[in-house]
Amino acid sequence: MLDKIGIAKRIAQEVQDGTYINLGIGIPTLVANFIPENISVVLQSENGLLGIGPFPEEDEVDADLINAGKQTVTTTKGSALFSSSQSFEMIRGGHVDLTILGAMEVSENGDIANWKIPGKMVKGMGGAMDLVASADNIIVAMQHCSRSGDSKLLSECSLPITGLRCVKKIVTDMAVLDVLPEGGFKLLERAPGVTLEEIKAATAGKLIIEGDIPEMKI
Repeated sequence: MLDKIGIAKRIAQEVQDGTYINLGIGIPTLVANFIPENISVVLQSENGLLGIGPFPEEDEVDADLINAGKQTVTTTKGSALFSSSQSFEMIRGGHVDLTILGAMEVSENGDIANWKIPGKMVKGMGGAMDLVASADNIIVAMQHCSRSGDSKLLSECSLPITGLRCVKKIVTDMAVLDVLPEGGFKLLERAPGVTLEEIKAATAGKLIIEGDIPEMKI
């Protein structure tokens, strides 16, 4: 199985040259460290930063330079700082090509629940609803199962929904899957050492397996 860094490395392979990308809190922020050197992308943050670089080394830390998750970051050449209202104008205006988010649950129709567990206090949804409603391409980075061992890839989400029919691809610690327009998780790749039987047992929603499924190359 993959650890968080492995998930981030695999998602970085999905990034295309010339795109504008928003990275959600958690595993998605790690993707910034693994963008292939032969492509150029622009990373955007809801709090008003365009042009995020890799996480800083110890001697590069600037406490005033943070992403939406309040982690210290670096900037790339030509980066820009502005208000969060302008940042959301970019998001709502459809100027972000790819959004990479974490999730608590994803349904086989591409619904995503990623902001609230009933009974637990949260500060709010943040920018998640705007992001899932506006981006053309949404990739989810998540663990395949919860800490209790329950599948997080479901027929229907049980937690409060963030967005409907919006997730296109999922990368978990066990697999890479496409969410098909007609519904269902199509298995594309297995994590190193993970068997088809383990993925079947860990997936509660409709799982589609066609042909030989290769191992991921990280």
